[in-house]
Amino acid sequence: MTETAETLDPTDWEALRTLARRIIDDAVDYTRDIRDRPVWRDMPPEVRKRFQTAAPQEGQPLGEVYDDIVQNMLPYPMGNIHPRFWMWYMGSSNFTGALGDFLAAILGSNLGGGDHAAAEIDKQVVNWLKEMMGYPAEASGTLVSGGSMANLIGLTVARNRMSGIDLREEGLGGLAAPLRFYASDQVHSCHQTAVETLGLGNRALSRVPSGPDCRMDLGALREAIARDRAGGLAPACVIATAGTVNTGALDDLEAIADLCAEEGLWLHVDGCIGALLAIAPRGRSLVRGIARADSIALDPHKWLHAPFEVGCALVRDAGAHLGSFTLTSEYLQTSARGIASGAWLHDYGLQTSRGFRALKVWMALKEHGVAKFGRLIEQDLAHARYLTARIEATPALQLCFPTSINIVCFRYDPGELPEDALKRLNTEIMLRLQETGVAAVSDTTVKGRHCLRVAINNHRTTRADLDILVEEVSRLGMALKAEAFADQG
Repeated sequence: MTETAETLDPTDWEALRTLARRIIDDAVDYTRDIRDRPVWRDMPPEVRKRFQTAAPQEGQPLGEVYDDIVQNMLPYPMGNIHPRFWMWYMGSSNFTGALGDFLAAILGSNLGGGDHAAAEIDKQVVNWLKEMMGYPAEASGTLVSGGSMANLIGLTVARNRMSGIDLREEGLGGLAAPLRFYASDQVHSCHQTAVETLGLGNRALSRVPSGPDCRMDLGALREAIARDRAGGLAPACVIATAGTVNTGALDDLEAIADLCAEEGLWLHVDGCIGALLAIAPRGRSLVRGIARADSIALDPHKWLHAPFEVGCALVRDAGAHLGSFTLTSEYLQTSARGIASGAWLHDYGLQTSRGFRALKVWMALKEHGVAKFGRLIEQDLAHARYLTARIEATPALQLCFPTSINIVCFRYDPGELPEDALKRLNTEIMLRLQETGVAAVSDTTVKGRHCLRVAINNHRTTRADLDILVEEVSRLGMALKAEAFADQG
């Protein structure tokens, strides 16, 4: 009897080749012509309903599946590859990286371990990132999903190393005193999630006041450490921020490194926004001292513009890093020869199953070089300065906080409006910019002041795009103000 076997491979490879070429051609056109489309479009109800149907029990031709994507997905993106997307700090991708993701998926490798070329590329990308940060070659690191996980990895190593016990064996109950971590009141919310996940609780994260420039107040940090020591607590780690999410403010890394050395504390730098300033010719001075950190979190899917998702955690003490996560079960034993003889990359993080995130970063760096990415960072910084100057020169536009790097906080303020009315006015401006597809900006409230936030992390942005933003915010502001007064009349 002849065996009847099923497979996911196509019955017609040449038909697949034709469709794949069409998909690639469409992808090139989609990327090339991005400026001709709106940043964002709201999905019509009938499109949204197509994504709410039950799971298909029988299949359909792949060409029909792709037609569905073309009609109902591609026209409604988040918009972050568009040159006027400045809403969230996430990078704008690149076509070479997308090809890297495709090839990684074709290869299908699990980067948890094993002796294969993908694992060597993963290690090489980590080594390149160490080099960019000025870390020693013997330091450690691992690629992860993004900044939240990278920060969790760094803080886990900090907790275990600073606990003074074998915390993996004894648990938090073995601590002689509760640990304390310190960060600016501008720190990203993922750090609260991290300390909660680590079992320390939100109280373990002491929020140190920031100054008018939104940088951590070092005097207040010293006082908090001394107060906690006097109260029987155990200061363990300072989380310095290289680029706050609200305004882009950079903590004084050099001074904080000095303080941590004096106090015997672990220094972790959340560099998910600004760490890669270290490769920019002029920008690197802004993160002076970052190489002194015990651990660093950074995101290649931001200023290296890798397609989502890829983050990186770097740890100076490779032994402390490995000791925080390694666990070898009988089914994960290494061997002297064969596939299992390679490095076991899962020993440096929480994932046993790890996707091949490195290839998209590796390919783009090989194609363009670190120096070009450094120039693109400088370009974003220059664009932020240009936008700041335009805002300061435009009536009714008000800069809300100093522009430190590439995040600009401003608002439309015609004068004589209370804060709550200004918030409603600027929120409506933001939403109309999005709904018309002209531009995507976000909003935030810092030190009681609501503002629009423009995060220029986009290699496609030009000055002309920023001119459009200034002109459209001014136009919308005047129109909305007139509407409001008309309604009141």
